[in-house]
Amino acid sequence: MSKLLVTGGAGFIGANFVHYWLQTYPNDNVVVLDALTYAGNVRSLDSLAENKNFIFAHGDILDQPLVERLMREHTIDTVVHFAAESHVDRSISGPDVFIDTNIIGTHSLLKAARKVWLDDNTVDSHRFHHVSTDEVYGDLGPDDPAFSETTQYAPNSPYSASKAASDHLVRAYLHTFGLQVTTSNCSNNYGPYHFPEKLIPLIITNILNGDPLPVYGDGMQIRDWLYVEDHARGIDQVIKQGLVGETYNIGGINEWANIDIVNLLCAEIDKRLDSSDELRQRYSKAPLVNGSASTSLIQYVEDRRGHDRRYAINPDKAYNELGYKPFESFETGIAKTIDWYLENPHWWEPLRNAA
Repeated sequence: MSKLLVTGGAGFIGANFVHYWLQTYPNDNVVVLDALTYAGNVRSLDSLAENKNFIFAHGDILDQPLVERLMREHTIDTVVHFAAESHVDRSISGPDVFIDTNIIGTHSLLKAARKVWLDDNTVDSHRFHHVSTDEVYGDLGPDDPAFSETTQYAPNSPYSASKAASDHLVRAYLHTFGLQVTTSNCSNNYGPYHFPEKLIPLIITNILNGDPLPVYGDGMQIRDWLYVEDHARGIDQVIKQGLVGETYNIGGINEWANIDIVNLLCAEIDKRLDSSDELRQRYSKAPLVNGSASTSLIQYVEDRRGHDRRYAINPDKAYNELGYKPFESFETGIAKTIDWYLENPHWWEPLRNAA
């Protein structure tokens, strides 16, 4: 039986990971530590409230004594570190919090793990898994090969620079102090519990509210997309099977231009509304209900500064060494995502209204 501390476990990917882990390993104990900043939503974990193996702790990874106390009290043997500021636009307008959380916060967590696991020797074996991003690798041209684990780091935003720094700190704590670490760098995730400022949930919720669909520049920025539960499954395999000190890229081999994603979401939501009186009544502001296609809401806006043109992940190492493979195709994953947002306005409407 494993005892996990999941940082940022009330955020999008963290919450999905916690749900996945407790469904897959119901006898394990999971402690979630989350500061509940704007993108952390404890309601994403409501269904786990009665689970005796789940504990939620409201706190910050910068609070090293708190982290140490949680690790000792619950005999934590595995840390899965999601906690991060992650929205590129916010990192441009206010980079300081990205430095504080992503770099100093990660270092605080590493210091706590070193103290509890190595200095105090509280468990027989341990693993510190660090969740990173493909954005640390920078930008790709249209014909460049996808990022691999040996691609040179070249971050282009304060967000990606802060994540790159945290990756290096994690590596350093293995080679300097012997902390047993692994890292995964993933492509863009999508799925349930995704904060509505990100592309896919933004487009879905804006369509349902009849609001403009902002598209940066020409909309031809390309991203590799991965269903969030497939990311959780990949992290599971890295923790269970990955070699200490190794980095594994987790991707879906699923590249889409942003404008094509927007057009797909418009078509799929129109299709669902067209076939359901109940949905049309519930989402009466949607364009289809008022005689227009959702694509009528598309508005091209000025591109953001330092906007990377293309990301793509080469997941061959995870495929070949861990046997990793996504379960969801993009067609099945995007259908599940749209249906989840249609069925859960109680979750996302308060977040839109508070933004």
